[in-house]
Amino acid sequence: MFKLDLEEIDRLRNGAVHSVEPHQSGVRKLQAYAAQLVWMGGKFPIDVDRSKLHMNNIRFELANILFNLAAMYSQLAMSANRSSPEGLKSACNLFCLAAGVISHVKTEVVPEMRSTPHEDMDTMTLESLEYLMLAQSQELFWQKAVKDGLKDATIAKLAAKVSDLYSEAQDYGVKSDSISSEWIHHMSAKHHHFAAAAQYRAACDCLEKRKYGEEVARLRDSLTCVNEALKEARYLNKVVLSDLNGLKNKVSEDLKTAEKDNDTIYLLPVPSKSDLKTLDRASMVASKIPPEVSDPLSMLGEKSELGRPLFSKLVPYSVHVAASIYADRRDRLVNNTIIDELEGLTAKLHDLLQSLNLPGSLQALEKPLGLPPTLISHAEEIRQQDGINRLQRSMAETEKLKTGDRAAYEEAVENLRAEAAEDEQARRRHGTDRWNRPKSSEAAPQLYSQNKEIDGYFKSASNSDSLVREKLKQHEHLIRLLSGTDRDLEDFVPSSRRATMTAKLEREASKLRGCLNEVSRLESRRKRKIENLKAKAKADDVNPDLLKEAARLEREYPMQAIEAVQFEDFFETRLQRYDTDHAMNKEEREEQDDISTRLQHANTAFLDARRGDTSTREREQALQSLENAYYKYKEIISNLDVGRKFYNDLAKMVARYRDDCRAFAYHRRADLRARETDLTSQLSGLSLNSNSNDINSSSQQQPHLLQQERQSQGQQPPYAVRPPQGQPLAAPTPTRTTWDPNMGIKFG
Repeated sequence: MFKLDLEEIDRLRNGAVHSVEPHQSGVRKLQAYAAQLVWMGGKFPIDVDRSKLHMNNIRFELANILFNLAAMYSQLAMSANRSSPEGLKSACNLFCLAAGVISHVKTEVVPEMRSTPHEDMDTMTLESLEYLMLAQSQELFWQKAVKDGLKDATIAKLAAKVSDLYSEAQDYGVKSDSISSEWIHHMSAKHHHFAAAAQYRAACDCLEKRKYGEEVARLRDSLTCVNEALKEARYLNKVVLSDLNGLKNKVSEDLKTAEKDNDTIYLLPVPSKSDLKTLDRASMVASKIPPEVSDPLSMLGEKSELGRPLFSKLVPYSVHVAASIYADRRDRLVNNTIIDELEGLTAKLHDLLQSLNLPGSLQALEKPLGLPPTLISHAEEIRQQDGINRLQRSMAETEKLKTGDRAAYEEAVENLRAEAAEDEQARRRHGTDRWNRPKSSEAAPQLYSQNKEIDGYFKSASNSDSLVREKLKQHEHLIRLLSGTDRDLEDFVPSSRRATMTAKLEREASKLRGCLNEVSRLESRRKRKIENLKAKAKADDVNPDLLKEAARLEREYPMQAIEAVQFEDFFETRLQRYDTDHAMNKEEREEQDDISTRLQHANTAFLDARRGDTSTREREQALQSLENAYYKYKEIISNLDVGRKFYNDLAKMVARYRDDCRAFAYHRRADLRARETDLTSQLSGLSLNSNSNDINSSSQQQPHLLQQERQSQGQQPPYAVRPPQGQPLAAPTPTRTTWDPNMGIKFG
C-alpha cells in the first residue's frame, strides 16, 4: 500500500544526503526532504529506539538535514560574486538564512528530540554558528558601505556591530566542545580587527568635526586593537593579515600626525577611555528562517514545489495514542466506576447475610440431614478452580511480581543515592564557593518526590498483601474442606434431628426463603449485567470512528499536525454510551435496599417463630461457616487479581523511573567530571598566570582601552574600519562536506 511512498522517501533522502556542492538544486532537495520529515512527525512516533551507535529518531534526522541546509546556504554565500551590489545583497541574505535555519534547529527541533543531542548540536555550538553567520552577513553590509563611500560615522557603526557579532561567536565557541580552536582564534582576530576599524573610522569623523583630542584617543585605541588582532596572525590567511598590517601602518601614521598637530597647534585635552562616548551600533542583519523551514506543511501539496505529502493514508501516530487514551478511560469508567460499584453492593449484601447467619440457619432447618444443594454447587465450583492451590499459585505469582518491582525500584534509589554521595564528596573536596551547582535533590526534585510516591505505593500494597494473607490464613482450612470431597463436607457438617414445624414457623421460613431467592436472583442478574458490560466494553472498537474523526480534522486543518488532545470532545461524546449503565447502578442500589429491608424483617420474624429451638445450632454454624468461606474464597481471588494488575502496572512505572534515574545519574556524573576538569584547569592557569605576572608586570601597565570601555559601559567594544586596499576581508574557506553524526564540526 505504501510501496511508492517508501520508494519516494528513500529517493528524497538519497538526494538530500548527497547534495554536497553549493547549488540551488541542493537547497530544494534538502528543503523537500525536511518538509516530509516534519509531515511524518505526525504519522510516526518521534523516537523508535536509540543506542550509542545509531539513533532512530525523526527529529534527529530532521536536525541533521537542516544543519546541512544551513551549511549549504553559507557555502552559496561564500561562492557568491561579491564584486557587484547584487552579489553582496545575495550573499548577505544567504548568511541570514543560514543563521535562521540554525536558530530553528536550536529552538524548535533539538528540544523535541526527546534525547540528549549530539555534541555538534549542543546549545553553545549552535549559538556560536548562528552569530558567526550573522557576523559575516553584517561584514558584507560594512563592505558595501565602504565601497559606496558612506560617511565615516556610518561605517564606524556598521563595523562596531560586526565586531560585536564576532565576539559573541567567539564567546560561545569557547564554551563548545565542537568548534575548533583555529576558528576560535580566527573569530578573535576578526573581533579585534573590526574593533580597530570602528575606532579608526570614528577618529576620521572626529577629524572632520575638529575634535582633535578625541581623534587622538580613538586612534590610540584603534592601534591597540590592531596589535591584539595581530597576535592571532598564525591563524589568519594572507589577505586578512595583509589588510591588518595595512590598517596598522595607516593608523600609526595618522596617530603620529594627529598627536603632533594637537601638541603643537590645537592643544586640546586627550580624553581617557572612560570619558569617550561609546560608539553607536548599526545592526543590519537578523536570523531569517525560510518559510520552507518555518512552515513546511503549508508548502506540501500535489502540485507544490516540495511535492505531495507522503503516507497521507497512514493513520497518524497521534491517532494510535488517542485510541490508547480512549481505551484507558473506557476501562476506568467501566471497571473502576460502574463494575466496582456493583461489586461493592454485592459485598455489602454478603456482609448482611453473614451478620444474619443466613442462609445457614434456614438450610439447617429445611434439610437437617446431608448437604444443601447450594453448598454442593459452591464446593463443586471451588474444586473446578483447583481451590487452595489456585490461591497459593496466584499469591506466589504476585509475590514474584512484587520482588521484581522492588528490585527495579531499589536500583533506581541506589542510582540517586550514589549520585548524591558523589556530589557531596565533590562539594566537600572543592568547597561550596567553587562547587556551586545545585544539590541532587534540587537538580531533580521530581525524581525525589516520585521516589517517595513509589515508596508509598509499596507500603500500601504491602499492607494490602498482609491483609489478604491473613484472610487466607483464617479461612484456609474451610476452603480446603470445600476443595475436598463431599464425604469430607458431610463429616464436617453435623446432622440434626428434624425440628417440629409449626404453621407459623413454616410460614415465616417460607417468607425468608422467598427473600433469599430474591437475593440469589439479584446476584445472578447483577453477575450477567457485569459480564454483558465487560463484553460491551470489549466490543467497543473505537478505531473506525476515530479514523473518521481524524479525517475530519485533517480536512478542517489540512496543514496542522494532529495531536491526541484534539480528540477530547470525541472522547467525551463516545463515553456517553455508558451513561445508561452507570444510571442503572442507582436502580440496583434502590432495589437492594428494598430487598435488604424485607430480608431483615423476614429473618426477625423467622427467629421469633423458632425462639427457644437450639436443635440445629451446631449444623447452622457449620453450614454458615462454609458459606462464608466460599464468599471469602471469591473475595481473595478478586483481591489477588487486583494485586497482580497493580504490580504489573507498577512495573511499568518503576521501569520508567529507573531509566530516568539512570539518565539523571549519568548526566550528573558527566557534568561532575567536566566541572572538576575545569576547576583543575583554572587552578593550573592561576599558577601560571601568577608566575607570568611577576615576569611581565612592566608590560601590563597600559590598560587595553577597548576592554576598559566594555567593562565600564557593559557593552561590546566600539569599532570602525578603513576601506580595504585590494581585496576585501575574507574568512577561511569552509570544507564543503555534508555533516553527519559521526563527524565533528570542523572549519578551515
